[in-house]
Amino acid sequence: MAFSSSLASFTVLAIWGVSFLGVFGDYGGWDSAHATFYGGGDAAGTMGGACGYGNLYSQGYGTNTAALSTALFNNGLTCGACYELTCAGERRWCNPGTITVTATNFCPPNPALPNDNGGWCNPPRQHFDLAEPAYLQIAQYRAGIVPVSFRRVPCMKKGGIRFTINGHSYFNLVLVTNVAGAGDVHTVAIKGSRTGWQQLSRNWGQNWQSNTFLNGQALSFQVTTSDGRTVTSYNVAPPGWQFGQTFEGGQF
Repeated sequence: MAFSSSLASFTVLAIWGVSFLGVFGDYGGWDSAHATFYGGGDAAGTMGGACGYGNLYSQGYGTNTAALSTALFNNGLTCGACYELTCAGERRWCNPGTITVTATNFCPPNPALPNDNGGWCNPPRQHFDLAEPAYLQIAQYRAGIVPVSFRRVPCMKKGGIRFTINGHSYFNLVLVTNVAGAGDVHTVAIKGSRTGWQQLSRNWGQNWQSNTFLNGQALSFQVTTSDGRTVTSYNVAPPGWQFGQTFEGGQF
C-alpha cells in the first residue's frame, strides 16, 4: 500500500497572539491489535497518504508513522493521533521496548482476502501498517505481522501548529499539520481581518475548506482536537499571504 504525492510550499514562521481553551482529555488504556509494515527501508513509500500531509520528512513526522485500518481511521478524523505500541508476540519475533507513531495514512481493506490471512486491515480488525523503520524498532523483519499492544498517547511536537494555504481565491484549502496533544483535529475555524469566525468543512484527511474570499486579509485560525481542547492563533498569516505558503501558530 503506497501513495505518492508532492507538495512544495514556501514556509513562513509567524507566531502572533495565541489563546488556549479546554481541558486535557483521557487517552484511555492498552488495547490489542496487529502490525505489519510498508514503504521500504527509507519509508519513501509512506509519503503522501490519505491524511494529506505530503512529504512526511519536511512536515516533521519522519518515519515513526502508521497507516490505520478502517476501525481506527475514523474516515480520516484520526489523522494526526499518536499511539504507543509494543510487540506482544513470541520473543523470537519481538524487540523489547515501545515506539510512538503518528497516524498519517489509511490501510484499506481487502475484502478478497480473509481477515486472518492477508485482509489484515479489513473491518472490524484494529491494525497498524507501520512505516518499515518504525516496525523494525519493535519486531523482526522476517515476522511480517506481529500482535501488538497499543494505547493513545499525547503527541509531542516541535514548534507550533502549521497551516498551509492552498487552492485559489474562492477555494481556500488549509492543511493543518504538526498538532500536539490529542493530535487529531476535529474542527477548524478561520477569521479574516474583515470577517467574523467561519467554520471550515473537512475536505479530506486534514485538509479543511473555505469558499470565502479572504485575499488581502490577515488570517486567524481556531483548532479543536478530539479531546475538546482548542487553540486560537490570531493574525498568523499577514495580509499579503500567498497560496502555497505555510504559517505557524500556537500549540497545545
